[in-house]
Amino acid sequence: MLAPDTLVERTAAGLAAEIARLVSEGTLPPGDRLPTVRQVAAALEVSTGTVATAWRALADAGVVTSRGRAGTFVRTEKREWLSPRVRGLSAPAVGAGVAVPPGLGDGRRGAASVALDLSLGTPDPAMLPSLERALALARPRADTGRYHDLPVLPELHDLLREQWPVRGVEAITVVDGAFDGISRTVEQVVRFGDRVAVESPGFPYIFDLVEAAGGVPLPLQSDRDGILPASLALALAQRPSTLVLQPRAQNPTGVSMSIDRARRLADVLLTVPGGTRVTVIEDDHSALIASAPPVTLALWIPGQVVHVRGFSKSHGPDLRIAALGGPSEIVERIIRRRMLGPGWTSRLLQSILLELLTDARSIAPVRTARLIYRDRLDRLAAALRRLGVEVGEPDGINLWMPVRDERAALVHLAAEGIAVAAGTPFVIDAPEISGSVAAELGAAGAEGAGVGGWVRVTGGSVVENVRLVAEALARAAFAPPAS
Repeated sequence: MLAPDTLVERTAAGLAAEIARLVSEGTLPPGDRLPTVRQVAAALEVSTGTVATAWRALADAGVVTSRGRAGTFVRTEKREWLSPRVRGLSAPAVGAGVAVPPGLGDGRRGAASVALDLSLGTPDPAMLPSLERALALARPRADTGRYHDLPVLPELHDLLREQWPVRGVEAITVVDGAFDGISRTVEQVVRFGDRVAVESPGFPYIFDLVEAAGGVPLPLQSDRDGILPASLALALAQRPSTLVLQPRAQNPTGVSMSIDRARRLADVLLTVPGGTRVTVIEDDHSALIASAPPVTLALWIPGQVVHVRGFSKSHGPDLRIAALGGPSEIVERIIRRRMLGPGWTSRLLQSILLELLTDARSIAPVRTARLIYRDRLDRLAAALRRLGVEVGEPDGINLWMPVRDERAALVHLAAEGIAVAAGTPFVIDAPEISGSVAAELGAAGAEGAGVGGWVRVTGGSVVENVRLVAEALARAAFAPPAS
C-alpha cells in the first residue's frame, strides 16, 4: 500500500493528479489499496475534505474505485465485451457529493449524481423527434412479409435514392445502424493481412474493426478540411485495399470535409501505384444534424465508394438503422451475406424511419436540432478560443480539445464535476514521415506543436452556462502534469 508520507501535493486537484501519475507509471498497480482519507490528511496536514475530494475525483476519472468500508482501490474491473480502446472512451458518471461549481450542472432535476457528462458522444435526447407519432402513422402490419421479400421497403428505397448525396447510385440497402454497415462492408473488402487507411484521430471502433478483420490500420493525418492528400499518398505507397473515412462531423474532431478536399482525395486515389482500386467506406454518421453540406468521393470515383448514412444521431441511437449505398457488386454481396444472418432490417423499423423522414412534424425537430447543435458548438468553441484554447470550427456534436496533459485534464475536470472522453483511444501511431510529404504534413500539424494530449468533448450537450463550462475546460486544458 502507498505510504501517505511519500505524497507531496496538498490541494485536492494536485493530490488527485499525483495519485493518477503513480497509477499511470505502474507505481500503484491495479488492485492496490489507497491509504485512508484520515491517514493522508494527517500525513499532509490538510483537511479530510481535501483528501476526500481528491479521492472522488480519481473515482470519477475511472482511476480508482471505492469498496465502502473495505477502502479505495486502483481500478481493476473490466468490461470484457469491450476492447481496451473502447473501454477508455467514456468516463464513469460523476459521483454524488462531488463539489461542483455553481452553474455547471445541466439544469435538469435529478442530475445531482452527474453534474455534466460530456464524454458520451451521443445526441441530446431532448433533440430527438418523437417516435410516438411515427409509430402511430407507420401502422406496420403484423404480417411483415416473406423471408425472400425485398430487404428494403420500396417506398423507403425510393426516398433514400432521391436523397442520396450522389445521383445514380447503383444499389442501396438498409442495415442495423451505421457501424453495422461499415462492419458488413469491411467483411467483404478486407482480407487477412490487408492494410487499411484510417483517420487518426479517428473512431476507436473503426480501428478495432479493422484489426478484428485481420487488417493493419494505416493512420492518416488531417487538418480543418479533412484528410491531407499528402498523407493519403504516403499511405497508398503501402498499397492498402481500403480507406475508411468520416466525411462530416468527424468523430472525435468535428471536422467536416470540404468539397475541394474530397475532390483532391479522389484525384490521389485515381493515381494509385499499379492501378489498384482502393475501396472507400464513408461513414456519414451525423448526416441530418451536420451543418456542412453532403460530400462524397463517389462524385468522382463512384465505382469505389460505399457510403453509409446513419440516423442514430438524428433520430435516436436505439433505432439501430442506417442506409448503405454504392457499387452493386459490393452492396449485393452484403445483402447475400445478411441473408445468412439477420436476413433484413426489421420492416417495422423501416416503416418508422420512412415516417420520420417524410412526416413534416417529424422533419421539423431534426432541422431544429441541427441549428441548435450548430449554435451550441459555435458558442463553446468561441468561448474556448477567448480563453486561449483552439478547437477549430467543429460540426455535429463533438469537439477535439488540446490539453497540456491528458491525465491531468481528466482528473481536474472530474474534480469540477465534468466528464469528458480521454483522447488516447482515438489515436493510433503514425508511420515515419520524410521528404516532401513531411513538409506538407508538418505545416498542417504546426498548430498542435507542444500539445501534450487531447480530450473529446461532446459540446452538443452543453445546454447552458457556456462561459462557466468553457472556463472549467480551459483550466483543465492548461493543467500541468503532477511533478
